[in-house]
Amino acid sequence: MKSRLFECRIMHDRFVPKRHRFVYRVFMLCLDLDELELVAQSTRLLGINRGGLFGFKEKDFLPTRDPIHNPSAANIAPDATLPRVEGTHTLKQRVADFLTAQGESAKPSRVELIAMPRVAGYLFNPVSFYFCYDEFDHPCAAIAEVTNTFGEMKPFLLDRSCWGRGAFRLRVPKHFYVSPFSDVDVAFDFRLRPVGDQLALQIDDHADGQRTLTSLLTGRARPLNDRTLLWFFIKYPLLTLKVITGIHWHAFHLYLKKIPWFRKAARPADQRDLFHPHDSLNARSHS
Repeated sequence: MKSRLFECRIMHDRFVPKRHRFVYRVFMLCLDLDELELVAQSTRLLGINRGGLFGFKEKDFLPTRDPIHNPSAANIAPDATLPRVEGTHTLKQRVADFLTAQGESAKPSRVELIAMPRVAGYLFNPVSFYFCYDEFDHPCAAIAEVTNTFGEMKPFLLDRSCWGRGAFRLRVPKHFYVSPFSDVDVAFDFRLRPVGDQLALQIDDHADGQRTLTSLLTGRARPLNDRTLLWFFIKYPLLTLKVITGIHWHAFHLYLKKIPWFRKAARPADQRDLFHPHDSLNARSHS
């Protein structure tokens, strides 16, 4: 099967106003969304749409059936009202819905998702990546789904117009509160290379004409089976809890370095096109 695991190295390097760099190692799922039933039959340690030592639940990703907070015409087509139809909607169908809402005419023939699993029921994915392929198995779109520690989620689309030199490239204002040490109008610069046996994904921050932060995710493929999952459970214990703890630990270090920080509630109108808005974005809380 095409689905596999990736053993990864994540590097963050902040350049201004003071240098702060760290590296940590994780593993990630790479799931072909047509193979979820096959994956469920192939491993006992990874539960698909159920609990387990490791878990993957489609409902955790791309909630296109939920309202979009503060939609902007720049990111969401003005007439893009995603249908609310009774019944079960697969994650692959929601990916197709999202592409349609963004003006993409063709539905993807195949979709690969790169994300961390639930570990002992707990999930936190700072960013998940979708790579969409057409009927000829050529890359036709990519989605970077960014999640912050407030539980908000914002997808960024990289369509065919972003394709060049073997990667999707896009620089766009984030209009999203990711870190208290980066303002909401900082630009994301995505460089996403479709996945083979190697993983190479980069997201930079740009502000005031300069690159302020780079994040690089690299990795190599491993077979998706119980043996590898068991080894990764030993090698990377409580992975998702480690990630969320590390985020707060490094935020504390940035605070000690006196890096300027920004309150989430300071610019609610500039936080757009996101799902699951936090109470700080509620207009009543600013009245």
